Amino acid sequence: MSRIFLCVDMDAFFASVEQHDNPDLKGKPIAVTGVGERTVITTSSYEARQYGVKTGMTPREAKKLCPHIIFVTGRNRRYAETCEKLETICDRFTPDRETYSIDEIFLDITGSHHLFGGPEEMARAIKETVKEELGINCTIGIGPNIPIAKLASDLAKPNGLKWIKKEMVASVLETLPVKKLWGIGPHTEEKLRAMGIKTCGELGAAPLSLLIKKFGVFGSQLKAMGSGILDRPLEPADSDPKSIGHSRTFEKDLWKREDIEPQLLSLSEMVGRRARRYGYKGKKVTLTVRYADFKTFTRQTTIPDCTNDTGEIYRTALSLFDGIHLTTSIRLLGVSLSSFGKNEQLALFEEPHRKDRDALLKAMDRVNDKFGENKITWASTVNQKKGHSVISPAWRTSGVRKSDV
Repeated sequence: MSRIFLCVDMDAFFASVEQHDNPDLKGKPIAVTGVGERTVITTSSYEARQYGVKTGMTPREAKKLCPHIIFVTGRNRRYAETCEKLETICDRFTPDRETYSIDEIFLDITGSHHLFGGPEEMARAIKETVKEELGINCTIGIGPNIPIAKLASDLAKPNGLKWIKKEMVASVLETLPVKKLWGIGPHTEEKLRAMGIKTCGELGAAPLSLLIKKFGVFGSQLKAMGSGILDRPLEPADSDPKSIGHSRTFEKDLWKREDIEPQLLSLSEMVGRRARRYGYKGKKVTLTVRYADFKTFTRQTTIPDCTNDTGEIYRTALSLFDGIHLTTSIRLLGVSLSSFGKNEQLALFEEPHRKDRDALLKAMDRVNDKFGENKITWASTVNQKKGHSVISPAWRTSGVRKSDV
């Protein structure tokens, strides 16, 4: 049986929620931002996009393009609640769901579309239900695999519905620019262009050996993408993450060590606490640094034993930081933990302080679980400014990928 997938993609999600909740904003160019002077636009309404306003722009840049644009401070919890309601709607149609991001859901409707009169009728019913219950629009793409369903939704935006049937895939991809494919960014596009490959049809026809020579194992995936046959399964909500990380953009650039250390400790605690909550321990710690000029780089190291201890994560991150010769002030810091050994058994001969340390961390976690985040925390982080927080692309409504918003 040929499989059929849906991609349910919310249109200008954050902006649409704000326009729905505040009728005075309907039909007007708006942009959703974070808080503070250092914020950027997280999304904009279609009215604003007509003027060239894009995600990632600063408010000043957007104002130049659209002088009458209205800025709205984002409400992460409101968007998270709306995503959870969207999940509930989708679950009425099929249990085979993957929440890919806060505004995008993949559905396998192979075994259920007949109950609703077929794929198009089912997609139309989901769109109508979303509009009726959430008050905002979504676009739905239908395809024989997830990447093609995603492509269909991209081509149908906004508020559209498109079905790319299996027999239509080749003709759709033949002249389509490779940058339209999900997973091909500017860097890969440039490499392909240098090889004379500009369209998906050319990518699918390229010799596999040539792609593997240039891209390694990713070459096989690229050829499948260009041919429209990449078989990506649904990813369950409880699947193991590749990493657990947090980052923070600061209202003012940091330079002094006494300002940087508490931020690294706070980020390490966020990482450690989430890892402990879901039983993960990792051996690799990665530090991300972004300068004021947006130059971004990472440093990472592997430690001898798996850990989710805030102190060990912090000391490792601090050691990585000490190895960096700063050339300018810091705009963003990030800490992540990876190379997991879930529920790893304790070593036979533990360090004497280990049990006491674990008991302390568990006690802190219990207090914060009961009374709310940071009700008990490390003294040096109490008075620090937390900086701007946005919802990570990896955020989910449940499991280890769910972080506080």
